Amino acid sequence: MRIDPRELRNCLGHFATGVTVVTCHTPDGTAHGATVNAFTGVSLEPPLVLVCVNNGSRMSSYLDGVPFAVNVLHRDQQDLALHFAGRPQVDEIDWRTRTPGDGAPVLAGCLATISCTPWRTYDGGDHTLFLGEVQEIHRAAGRPLLFHSGQFHDLHHDPGPAPWEGSGDAPAAMAWIAEAAALLEQRI
Repeated sequence: MRIDPRELRNCLGHFATGVTVVTCHTPDGTAHGATVNAFTGVSLEPPLVLVCVNNGSRMSSYLDGVPFAVNVLHRDQQDLALHFAGRPQVDEIDWRTRTPGDGAPVLAGCLATISCTPWRTYDGGDHTLFLGEVQEIHRAAGRPLLFHSGQFHDLHHDPGPAPWEGSGDAPAAMAWIAEAAALLEQRI
């Protein structure tokens, strides 16, 4: 069965994602960014993240083998998301100071920034998967900009405690397992 690419895109759009701008330096040292919602954490040890970039984009040609940063956008940064998606909205970009030899450029005012060095690159059909090893992180308070079904959204409520807190996968549950194992060891 042949899947229509437009229908697949519409279906995948039902998965709400955060909005990021991936940034790097071009070969001439200029800061460059692209709006990307195909981003995920991969591993804690070593600390790895993945961004997926369309092969036809300039960003895809710039990312190969260079440091990059994933800038997680704050709910008030929709203008940056559009700007780096090719619809200019901002007259001047507020970059945190970085030099080409000191890693990737980062955007000021983001909810989180993850600075990476290249780890691996994989073919992903019409996209390329770039894995980066996390070198530096910054977090700020606030709520993320979200994307769902072709539109930007915002969280309209305080999410409260993590939904898994009562499950066996919660960090608190793991501590209980370690304590139980230590008690059993003492009895043996």
